[in-house]
Amino acid sequence: MQPTHNTLSENIRNPTSNLLNKHLAAAIDLHGQLKQAHWNVRGPNFIAIHELFDKIAADAEIYSDQIAERAAALGAVAEGTVQVAVANSFLVPYALRIADEKAHIFAIAAALAAFGQSAREAIGLASALGDADTADLFTELSRAVDRHLWFVESHAPPR
Repeated sequence: MQPTHNTLSENIRNPTSNLLNKHLAAAIDLHGQLKQAHWNVRGPNFIAIHELFDKIAADAEIYSDQIAERAAALGAVAEGTVQVAVANSFLVPYALRIADEKAHIFAIAAALAAFGQSAREAIGLASALGDADTADLFTELSRAVDRHLWFVESHAPPR
């Protein structure tokens, strides 16, 4: 940990920083998965889905930045390289050879759902550690990811 005048104890900042870095890896992975889908989607609704994936990818990049800056504010090192993201992301690896829009919608919806679930769990963990600000960040991320999941799933045919 870097020296800081942050008044949270190191006993709070250390585990919170680990939680943040776990989600930083996943947010970087999520951004990459969204760009993969954005570049390769094909189908009758191409332009709408192509643009939606690009918008969500831009937001995922913002999530990465917010998570990394919170870790740095706590005195931690934000572990945001691609190599660290590959090693530490909890998301299922993205299938590279899919092109069909339905397959991309399914894969992106699954990635968003997994990230959202983990963010909701992180709210409770950060709260239990006594870091309300990090819990608030994860609340904001969870709300945004749920909204994106709704938009993506709206492109799937009704069951």
